[in-house]
Amino acid sequence: MSDQVTPTTPPTDLWTSIDDLWRWLDANQAHGDREGLLLRILKLSEEVGEVAQAVIGATGQNPRKGTTHTWEDVQSELCDVVITALVALRTLTPDAREVFAERLGRVWERSVGDAQVS
Repeated sequence: MSDQVTPTTPPTDLWTSIDDLWRWLDANQAHGDREGLLLRILKLSEEVGEVAQAVIGATGQNPRKGTTHTWEDVQSELCDVVITALVALRTLTPDAREVFAERLGRVWERSVGDAQVS
């Protein structure tokens, strides 16, 4: 019997959830070390491809397939991209929360912040 307790509902805190997912993936990864890290980052490309597939499906751009997805599917796939990116960031550094907050602040400052100064 495992000593790990599986929560019945995900935590509401974003970073607690990301840490939980990171720990779960690390405990269940097929490849470790550098290869595991690279594969985790490559997973992001797979998820972005699924967003593209959902947009194409929602807009019916493939005449052979027609409309195969909804905009809610696109939303779900975009969430998967964000989650995958944050887990990859957490894999690179235990300070993912701080790294992300700093980067978000810089992006905000050079876009929204600059617009508010004008």
